[in-house]
Amino acid sequence: MKASRIAAATVVAGSAVLALSAPAFAHVTVQPEGTAAKGGYAVVDFKVPNERDDAATTKLEVSLPADHPIASVMPQPVPGWKVVVTKSKLDKPLTMHGEKIDEAVTKVTWTADGKGIEPGYFQKFPLSLGALPENADQLAFKAIQTYSDKEVVRWIEVQQEGQDEPENPAPVLELSAATDDHHGSASPAADDKADKTEKTAAAEDSDGGSDTTARVLGVAGIVIGIAGVAYGVLAGRRRTAA
Repeated sequence: MKASRIAAATVVAGSAVLALSAPAFAHVTVQPEGTAAKGGYAVVDFKVPNERDDAATTKLEVSLPADHPIASVMPQPVPGWKVVVTKSKLDKPLTMHGEKIDEAVTKVTWTADGKGIEPGYFQKFPLSLGALPENADQLAFKAIQTYSDKEVVRWIEVQQEGQDEPENPAPVLELSAATDDHHGSASPAADDKADKTEKTAAAEDSDGGSDTTARVLGVAGIVIGIAGVAYGVLAGRRRTAA
């Protein structure tokens, strides 16, 4: 009887843990592919699970943070989904590549062309973002998830420090410290240009080293040649004297 009670209590406790943890797995979240360094560029994935047993997710709207506008936002095509990028005027223009930008992407919307995200499945929606802000540790993206039965779930509640996680938390992207590879990078093209410059410099150093080696060998050859001639002359004189 005691063993049965313990087993029953364990099952109940396990069920309670699953019930409490299930919503955490069902949130719309955002994660970088690799790292998301301050001042750099990153590809991030918005992961959208289907929470319903009788409806599919047919639409996702992601709003970018207005307090940290991002100049370059490019979505990756997702099969079965149509994407619309919305731009808006900025209160404070940005400067990128020496040019002033007075508008930026403020929202990206994906709409299913077919069945969408069916029950028991999830979908990733990738975005290329940059340059990421240097004066923030994280970025909150408010997301709205729409189901085929017209139900709308708003993942827009920003986690407040020291408080419990809200019921519908907004996806949050954690930013890592700036690195030499990311900090101050104007764009991926700039990084490529820097790599080419380094390779050219290395090649020039290599050529310079080759020239120096050739000169040293040439001088050494001349010295050896002179020594050989001198030895021959001396040998000839000795024979004559004998």
